[in-house]
Amino acid sequence: MLRFSLLPALAACAVGLLLPAQAPAQSKVAIINMQRAVLEANEIKKAANDMQAKFKPRQDELDKLQRDLATIQAQLQNAQMTPNQQADLTAEGQRKQREAQRISEDLQADVERERTEILQRAGQRMAEVVKKLSEDKGLDVVVDATTTVFFKPTLEITEEAIAAYNKAYPSK
Repeated sequence: MLRFSLLPALAACAVGLLLPAQAPAQSKVAIINMQRAVLEANEIKKAANDMQAKFKPRQDELDKLQRDLATIQAQLQNAQMTPNQQADLTAEGQRKQREAQRISEDLQADVERERTEILQRAGQRMAEVVKKLSEDKGLDVVVDATTTVFFKPTLEITEEAIAAYNKAYPSK
């Protein structure tokens, strides 16, 4: 009787051994250096050149003021002038110093604001491009290389992302 009760259990085990084992699903992973991808996009390179041209006049003005200040300091060290001339030169130097500081702070703030806007927009666009690229390649996960301890170079899609971004958002 014991033999008959073990028979269904043995049959179930045999069937389990004969069926193919279900393998766990393999995830497709890729690595991207998002910062590099954004910074090497043609649109960003063009924006950097445009910004440099846009802010060049103000930078030139600041450079001229700094040269003027160096000249004033050299003249003050010369000490071959009357106290009135020295006071006038000192006042002019202080005025130019304040002006240079104001221009420098304004320029820095404007450059940083515009740079942040450009990088945010490009980062959002790059995320969209990477999402589409991931869907096209059937990827399950894309990880940023800057937070990855180790990865095989064959997993990296940074160059593909840059090319896809340049195609999607050509610089004019």
